[in-house]
Amino acid sequence: MKTAYIGIGSNLGDKLKNCLKAIDLTDRIPGCRVKSKSSFYRTEPVGVQGQDWYINGVISLLADITAQDLLKDLLEIETSMGRQRKGKWEPRPIDLDILLFGQDIIDEKGMTIPHTLMHLRRFVLVPLVQLAPDLIHPVLGMTMAELLDGFSEEGQAVIALAET
Repeated sequence: MKTAYIGIGSNLGDKLKNCLKAIDLTDRIPGCRVKSKSSFYRTEPVGVQGQDWYINGVISLLADITAQDLLKDLLEIETSMGRQRKGKWEPRPIDLDILLFGQDIIDEKGMTIPHTLMHLRRFVLVPLVQLAPDLIHPVLGMTMAELLDGFSEEGQAVIALAET
């Protein structure tokens, strides 16, 4: 069994409700169990202009399935919740990304773990540090807290929501 960290985000519809529903559906994946969830944060879109802000968080998941099967199941959840992939970084009701899968390093068509941009995104690092500050990035060799330390908020505001 491996611990996977999943990034969750939404910037369409009832964003918080979408994130909570996605967590519930993820917990129902055979061979998986949600272990913990971060707080949720209102986050500034990164890499695009003119989009509504996101709600983001991270969950840790105990997985007794492969990373490939987990990705397939997460993509099915996104589709079932109305996500349509039309372009890169388009608005979406839900976005589920495998950030880490144990200490595995996977680089194959359609899947790169650790997530290639996670260390460059405050909306990933802030909730991830809340869950696992001493977790070591398997490629960079730094803890999540070290990756976040000194990270500028400019253009990447992350504002905590009231507890849910």
